[in-house]
Formats: sequence, structure tokens, C-alpha cells
Amino acid sequence: MNATDFPDDLVPTQHAWNATYAALAALRPRDTTALRRRLLLLSGRLRWHPYWETASSVPAARSELRQAVRAQRAGRAA
Repeated sequence: MNATDFPDDLVPTQHAWNATYAALAALRPRDTTALRRRLLLLSGRLRWHPYWETASSVPAARSELRQAVRAQRAGRAA
């Protein structure tokens, strides 16, 4: 499965979650409260997305989403 197999709004949400998590994990992050709130919001959007009701194996699909987003990011960085 690749990133194009997921709904259009799910991949950007995972990208945003990854970026927010990285910003929060950085040394001495600024606006930690805002980052935590954003992470919680994005976590909820990811967790309760309607797509998961149609996935045959939700844990596997979630893992594939994370891997696809990481691969997209690595492809852009290269």
C-alpha cells in the first residue's frame, strides 16, 4: 500500500502529526502548550478517521500509513 491508497485528508494529517511531534521533541521547544494541544487534536483526527472502519486490519493500515508518510518525507529530502 502507498500513500495514494489512503484518503486525501489522512496523509496530510499524518504529516502534520509527525511535524508537530518532532517540534515538541526538539531541544527546548517553544510554545509547548500549543504543540501539545495540536498533537492531541491531530491524534484525535487520526484515531477517529472514518477510513479505519473500512480497513481490513487497522493496526497494519496505521503502520502502513506511518511508513508511507516517512517514505514520502525521505523522498523529498533526498
